[in-house]
Amino acid sequence: MIDFNNKGFFKLKQNDEYAERVRSLLLDGEQVVDAYKSMRDGVVFTTQRIIAVNVQGITGSKKDFTSLPYKNIVAYSVETSGTFDLDSELEIYFSSLGQVKFEFTGKTSIVEISKHISRHLL
Repeated sequence: MIDFNNKGFFKLKQNDEYAERVRSLLLDGEQVVDAYKSMRDGVVFTTQRIIAVNVQGITGSKKDFTSLPYKNIVAYSVETSGTFDLDSELEIYFSSLGQVKFEFTGKTSIVEISKHISRHLL
């Protein structure tokens, strides 16, 4: 499983590469909403869950896929980017896992991600 306390994993930028990497894991009717990539790892938001992809080893051929269902979210927090600090953050609290924090760089639509999560919670 991914070490969610390791912030290096979570410098994410929008990129469709990981949307393709998780396609075989999707359930019937489940669709990719958005995908993000860091240096090697990635996060994919689907219509049912968040899939965190941890690329392991020197060659990167081994991957860990962590499924985080929206139904297990009890609360979340969004920090938008500012004038000088262009990063935005998403902190999610899961009922049995605890806190997961994602940090986004660049022009990430953190408000749209927030709305997507809210649709599953409210």
